[in-house]
Amino acid sequence: MATLRQQIATNVLSVTKFRDLMKGMQANRPTEDLEIVKKAYDYSLRVHSGQSRASGEPYLVHPLEVALVLAEMKMDPVAVAAGLLHDSVEDTSVTIVDIRKEFGEQVAHIVEGVTKISKIDFATKEEQQAENLRKMMLAMVDDIRVVLIKLADRLHNMRTLEHLEPERQQKIAKETLEIYGPIAHRLGMGKIRGELEDLGFRYLDPIAYEQVKEAVESHRKVGEAFLSRVEGVVRDKLKEAGITAKVESRTKRTFMPCASSPGRCRTVMRCWASFTMYGDRCRAVSRISLPCRGPTSTSRCTLR
Repeated sequence: MATLRQQIATNVLSVTKFRDLMKGMQANRPTEDLEIVKKAYDYSLRVHSGQSRASGEPYLVHPLEVALVLAEMKMDPVAVAAGLLHDSVEDTSVTIVDIRKEFGEQVAHIVEGVTKISKIDFATKEEQQAENLRKMMLAMVDDIRVVLIKLADRLHNMRTLEHLEPERQQKIAKETLEIYGPIAHRLGMGKIRGELEDLGFRYLDPIAYEQVKEAVESHRKVGEAFLSRVEGVVRDKLKEAGITAKVESRTKRTFMPCASSPGRCRTVMRCWASFTMYGDRCRAVSRISLPCRGPTSTSRCTLR
């Protein structure tokens, strides 16, 4: 009976996430054929049947979450399908030949690339070595979608890192900050980079993380009030000029390594608003700074 209930719960969860995935794909790519995504979901559901993650969730949740991140990036159906299949070769009896036969050369090539990267040991003690590993990882791929899938994979793994042992948490968090965060930065993926760094910092130095988080959150309302005022001014000026434009605003916060002493390190929350007119982008910026209270001289405690 328990097994039956678990199976039903698994099916409901996976179907719900798959519907969200398809809804996002249809919104971002309304003219594209999504049949390959549906086929990849069914295939992944079958080959990962009975598997579970350290969290106790069905394993299928992971490839679905990876695919959802890719859909948010507005990736094409081939990339999303490969995201759904990215662990199939490494964690099941499926081979690249099987993937190629079922989904074609493009999907197989991407899945093979992700599998190769997953086998690299990124353990490192020196920054220079980390740089070499980043270069090696990028040099290994001839399709950028391989790297994007790996970043989405790492992002979901970081979001669920609390289910692993502390030693594993530390290793993965360090690897994330040294390898994956900088790669996301190089690719201009600020949102992904920011979340990877925040999560990595949280596990490497939880005390400093909570201190910085508290300090920034206490000033968030000031930043949001600033953005609201800027939006209003920009909107009114555009209306007076008879211009129709979209006004956007958001707060940015990213934890970055800081080697300064606690007294000299600064925590910065940057807020910005922007409007677009005939393709030109203008930006208003407000900076709010306060002393960092990191407990050690190597605390990662700068937000920018």
